Parts: sequence; C-alpha cells; structure tokens
Amino acid sequence: QVQLVESGGGLVQPGGSLRLSCAASGSAVSLGAMGWYRQAPGKQRELVAQITSGGSTNYAGSVKGRFTISRDNTKNTVYLQMSSLKPEDTAVYYCNRRATNTWGKGTLVTVSS
Repeated sequence: QVQLVESGGGLVQPGGSLRLSCAASGSAVSLGAMGWYRQAPGKQRELVAQITSGGSTNYAGSVKGRFTISRDNTKNTVYLQMSSLKPEDTAVYYCNRRATNTWGKGTLVTVSS
C-alpha cells in the first residue's frame, strides 16, 4: 500500500518561496495522477494543483502563476514550488494520490512577517 509523506513546510515571509515535497513509498505501482490540497484554519480543504502521470497540470485560480507542480517518477516524488507567497496561502498542505484517494499527514506552511 502506498504511503505519502509531505515535507518542506515552514514559516516564510510574504513574497517568499518554499518547495514542498511528497515522497511515496510502499509500492512499485505507478502513482498516476497526484494532487496538492490545502486546508486553512476554519476552512474546507481545497485543491491547489494536480498533475497527471504524463505531466499535464492544472491549478486553482488563486495560485496560478505563483505555484508550480512537478513530479519525478524515478523518485516517486511530487513537488510544489510556491513563490510570491501571501498570508492567505497559510494552511496545512496535503498530498493526494487520486487512484486510491491516499492522503499524507500534511505539512504546515505559514506566511507571515
């Protein structure tokens, strides 16, 4: 069974950058489509970005042009490069494998001066 572990979160000033990683382990099966979601305090979890096994991507309107999702299939890892961060990007960021609806435990991103 695939397990997902997110890393790379932390405290960053507005306008700064962070790169999140989602490492998958536990299976040799191709991961397929993967996504990054986030949940801010008091809000519902929302989709941030998705990437197919072939590399096609789509983004939430609020992050388009600032965030980039990518993957390294040789490492079974998905990344989220976040730039021009805003306080409203503060949330716990989760990795998701669509095929099995598998979730990681999340990594906290805090954007604050």
